[in-house]
Amino acid sequence: MTKEINSRTDMPNLRNKYKDMVVPAMMKQFNYKNVMQVPKVTHISVNMGIGDAKDNPKKLESAINELTLISAQKPVVTKSRKDISNFKIRKGYPVGCKVTIRGNRMYDFLERLVSVALPRTRDFRGLSFKSFDGRGNFSFGVKEQIIFTEINYDKIDSIRGMDINVSTSAKSNEESYWLLKLLGLPLREKPIKAEENIEVN
Repeated sequence: MTKEINSRTDMPNLRNKYKDMVVPAMMKQFNYKNVMQVPKVTHISVNMGIGDAKDNPKKLESAINELTLISAQKPVVTKSRKDISNFKIRKGYPVGCKVTIRGNRMYDFLERLVSVALPRTRDFRGLSFKSFDGRGNFSFGVKEQIIFTEINYDKIDSIRGMDINVSTSAKSNEESYWLLKLLGLPLREKPIKAEENIEVN
C-alpha cells in the first residue's frame, strides 16, 4: 500500500496548470501586483462519518481503507467531542475517519475529483456557489464513495458518503470561486461581475 500511495505524488499536472494558466488569469482579473498575492489551494480535508463505528469496528476499518485508497494517505480516526444521548454515543467514541492532504498529493486528488469522480456522480449538475464560507474555503458533500475509481464496488460492505473541504488562501468568496473555477472545479453559479471580465490565456 505504501509503495502505491507514494507513486502518485509525482503527478502534479494540476499544479502546473495553476502556475501556467491560473496565476496569470487571476493576476489580470484582480489586479494583483505580484504572484505572491494570488490565492492558492492550501489543503483539502476529507471526512467520512460512520454512524455505527463504535458497535462495528469492521465498518470503521473498511472506511479507513477506502479513504486511504481515495486520498493516497492514511486517515486518522475521528472521535465524538461530546455525549450524544439520542445516538448512545459518548465523548471519545469513534465516529468516522478524516484525512488532510497537501502538496502534490492534494493536487492529484483534486485532479481525480474534477476529471473522473464528480462526472461519475448520478444526476450531477455542478456544485453550488453557496457553499463558500466567506473566508476562502469551499465545502461540499459526496453521497457515494464509489464515484472514485479506486473503490471496487464488489468489495465494499456499504455505500458511504463523505464531506470534502477545499481550503484556500483567498480572502473573499469571489477570489476563491475563480481560483477553483479556473482549476476545473465544476461550480454551477458564479458572480456576474467577475464573470464579465475574467480572461484565460
